[in-house]
Amino acid sequence: MKASKLLTSASVGALLLGMSATAYSANWRYAHEEFEGDVQDVFAVAFKEYIEENSDHTLQIYRFGELGESDDIMEQTQNGILQFVNQSPGFTGALIPEAQIFFVPYLLPTDEETVLEFFDESVAINEMFPELYAEQGLELLQMYPEGEMVVTADEPITSPEGFQNKKIRVMTNPLLSETYNAFGATPTPLPWGEVYGGLQTGIIDGQENPIFWIESGGLYEVSPNLIFTGHGWFTTAMMANQDFYEGLSEEDQQLVRSAADHAYDVTIEHIQGLSEESLALIREASDEVTVTRLTEEQIQAFRERAPQVEEAFLEMTGERGEELLNQFKADLEAVTSDDE
Repeated sequence: MKASKLLTSASVGALLLGMSATAYSANWRYAHEEFEGDVQDVFAVAFKEYIEENSDHTLQIYRFGELGESDDIMEQTQNGILQFVNQSPGFTGALIPEAQIFFVPYLLPTDEETVLEFFDESVAINEMFPELYAEQGLELLQMYPEGEMVVTADEPITSPEGFQNKKIRVMTNPLLSETYNAFGATPTPLPWGEVYGGLQTGIIDGQENPIFWIESGGLYEVSPNLIFTGHGWFTTAMMANQDFYEGLSEEDQQLVRSAADHAYDVTIEHIQGLSEESLALIREASDEVTVTRLTEEQIQAFRERAPQVEEAFLEMTGERGEELLNQFKADLEAVTSDDE
């Protein structure tokens, strides 16, 4: 009887010890929009490694398609099913209209060094955007660039006239549609999962994405004419469910922020030179690919159409959008003047 009591006490003690340990560890879930090895995945893996090396927590990464499209993973994050999500403003724009600022053409420079400095130092990105995301129950942890936007089409294009009657796939983003309207094309919203087939069957005539995504997604196979228009960079954001984040201990909040900072540094290092490497892989894989880099004169014909997109942005976002745009321009001026 005594032995039985001792055994029971020992069992209870072990159970309580186990409960105590598990109370301080958790398995968090993180979804992003890209494939294994792509830029968002590099960020996610670096974030996971930091979390797991510096705590008892574990992190499960879900890549493109595993939990649905971009809209699906955002909904799951807002509902608390996922703790972390990586989603570009191209999709978040419907939720946070001001995030569409990244789709005002020719607002951001295409020089890599300047872009990276801007993201590091921008007041708009580091101070204003977190407040906008918080209104939607999201804790913005990082915004970061992935690469210069490149258009692919069924033929080389060098002018707005060349875009006439071209159905260009866009993300479900009103301002991006406005951009391609301004460029002379017919913007065609389409989920990412349908883009390759749409290009293959002629439902769409072209699309835009960073060059690494064109390479990893095989888009050059069905849309072989690459056009460097110099109109912007693809930007993305990594965030947490705000209720989840605010429910963490101060120690875990700091852990998450430190992990996001670490992942940012790893990712910024990763993207440097990535465009050149991806283009080389595309050229090696296909003899049909053409590369068109617009001259300054050709770019000017597109740049002259940008003000109508900026005007549309202000109509969509009102005073807050105007304040953000003004700060954005001030931040850019500060960075570019430092380089002169």
